[in-house]
Amino acid sequence: MARKIVNRKELRAQADAAEARGKTKPAAKGKVVKEKVAKVKVAKEKKAKAPKKVGEKKAVRKKKVAKEARMKAFWGVFNQGMKRLALFEYADKKAADKKVSELIASSRVHHFVQLIKEPIAE
Repeated sequence: MARKIVNRKELRAQADAAEARGKTKPAAKGKVVKEKVAKVKVAKEKKAKAPKKVGEKKAVRKKKVAKEARMKAFWGVFNQGMKRLALFEYADKKAADKKVSELIASSRVHHFVQLIKEPIAE
């Protein structure tokens, strides 16, 4: 989308013409701006000069650390639809593999063993 070209010379001529007619008073504008700048400077100086009390410490908030849940590993026997059929302790992987081979032999559907981590209830 094209922008409208601003002719600075025309705008300056319009501003000069308005000033000549007496609609705006540039001296008054400048004075108001200077007063505002002076007020801002005074406010900044007051902030900077505010003395701190001796022995006063800034309050520090400690972030809450999320407690990590302890996990326990198991071997799970799953079918093709990701439905868990059996759950074995981590040390009993041989038993899990044996269960998979039995299920494959009986139903001729693929089953597999997968590692599962579940949180420990304390």
